Amino acid sequence: MPDDKVPEVLTGALQFGIKPGLERITCLMNLLGNPQDSFRSVHIAGTNGKGSVATFISSIMAADGKKVGIFTSPYLERFSERIRILDGKKGLKEFAEDDRTGEISSDDLDRYSDMVKQARDKMISEGLCDEPTEFELITAICFLYFADQKIDVAVLETGLGGRLDSTNIVSDPLVTVITAIGLDHCGVLGNTVAEITGEKAGIFKAGSPCVCFEPSLMILPEEMKGDVRDTLLCKAREKNIDITFAGNNETFDSARFTMDGMMEFTYEGITYKTALNGRHQIGNAVTSIEACRKCGVSEDAVREGIALARWKSRVELLSTDPTVIIDGGHNPQGALSLGETMNEMLGGSLRGKPVRLLMGVMADKDVSGILEAYKACGLNIRSAVTVKPDNPRSEMPEILAQKINYVYNISDDLTACQNTEEGVRLAYERSVKDGMILLATGSLYLTGQIRATLKGLIKCTTI
Repeated sequence: MPDDKVPEVLTGALQFGIKPGLERITCLMNLLGNPQDSFRSVHIAGTNGKGSVATFISSIMAADGKKVGIFTSPYLERFSERIRILDGKKGLKEFAEDDRTGEISSDDLDRYSDMVKQARDKMISEGLCDEPTEFELITAICFLYFADQKIDVAVLETGLGGRLDSTNIVSDPLVTVITAIGLDHCGVLGNTVAEITGEKAGIFKAGSPCVCFEPSLMILPEEMKGDVRDTLLCKAREKNIDITFAGNNETFDSARFTMDGMMEFTYEGITYKTALNGRHQIGNAVTSIEACRKCGVSEDAVREGIALARWKSRVELLSTDPTVIIDGGHNPQGALSLGETMNEMLGGSLRGKPVRLLMGVMADKDVSGILEAYKACGLNIRSAVTVKPDNPRSEMPEILAQKINYVYNISDDLTACQNTEEGVRLAYERSVKDGMILLATGSLYLTGQIRATLKGLIKCTTI
């Protein structure tokens, strides 16, 4: 069975935080026999949409009959979500019915964690390298598991950046993918969009084609869009690789929401249907389509994979009475997409309607930018409950409440809760009483906790 417990080997590694660099992961993987060299991969970097693109691509690959390993972060409800295998069409269809399908088992997680711990201890005791980070240890566990499971292809999402991310130890990807770029993690990746894009493009490999989401369609100031394109083209020339930009306005304009809660769009004369709602998901979908075409996947598998792709807490409608939507958007670009999608999902009736915000974020996020984006796209936030995600990097609920009040001036209906479960219950019960739309958002760490609590509150077949 899948495991919701974090492996013991990782619990002490949190203190080492974010330390970009490939020296530690290279040393660790050498001690483990370099299992990452035993399979091909699709490698994904970007600011927004990495998880959705990983979901689309893995779904398409599985629909094509491949045994697909998927490595994503962070997890929402169970640690084992981060490492998953979809075994062909059968595994894909089972996953569409039960989101635990294919997750690494408790026994396997323990076994590979022990192997990684032994290698880490040897690395430290012999003075071969510094203490590895939590993400580097998780990457090692994942690669060992995928190698032993003899997967056909791994779909790998970078943790942070690209060039110095531990997943960038893979040397021969089938294709590399860059999703939408935004100004996130500036303190680590750079202070300009060109610098950030350059770090993301660090996953480019000679001999491997690259597919990038069309920069002109990214939610960025016009001058920054040009910087993104120029940087990507420059990095592609340096590696002498083929680069494809995916997406166009006509495809976005073709989107429509169907009566069964899905969305249709047309790309290059072909109509696709997806359960991942929102126009921003069209960009993720067409980027995934182009990437899979580079891998020689059949068009039938592409259509089936797009239709069967599932990704929790991405503008996910959990209830209609009251309306409860949960989304893991964590920056201004994601906030704009969320507001626009909610309005379309609700038939254009969102503007003006009062919304109750249930929110918790990491302390390094641009909260003011997120809130201003909500306001710009018409979210009429009249009530809020702030909570603290179970993560040492979380923003304090009181501070978050102050920031919300500064933008929306709702001090008379604003509650800060230290306990996440208590905050979820409070926000939900208030919306049950007054019918106000409840939007739970801010951090993927938080939405996982919210989603788990809501299972006991909402009679809903989607969770």
